[in-house]
Amino acid sequence: MTKYKSQNIRNTFRNARKGMRLSLKSERNIRIHLLAAVLSLSTAFCLHFSIEKFCILIMVISSVISAEMFNSAIEFTLDSIYHNRYSKMVGMAKDIAAGAVMVVTIMAILVGALLFVPPFLEMIL
Repeated sequence: MTKYKSQNIRNTFRNARKGMRLSLKSERNIRIHLLAAVLSLSTAFCLHFSIEKFCILIMVISSVISAEMFNSAIEFTLDSIYHNRYSKMVGMAKDIAAGAVMVVTIMAILVGALLFVPPFLEMIL
């Protein structure tokens, strides 16, 4: 049993929305990823992607945004614990988390290329 009050479902969603707002306000990279997501989804709609391709695209987009949010959570947590003081170990942890975001982003770009390049080539050829 926890000493903290158990939350009802409404409070859970309220906290999740608050987390999204905080991440959008405080993290430039999440706003950039969100803009790329909107552009990608709009382009996919214009290219008449199949439902399967849309699902793949949505999964990749959510992976990138989630990775960025986890990275931000790690950074905020470590900064809070270490009171924004420099620590080589904290720096390493932050770099590893940023590297994870980079890996997910590179994979998303590759998936995006596989999804978008063929229809574009078909249009111009």
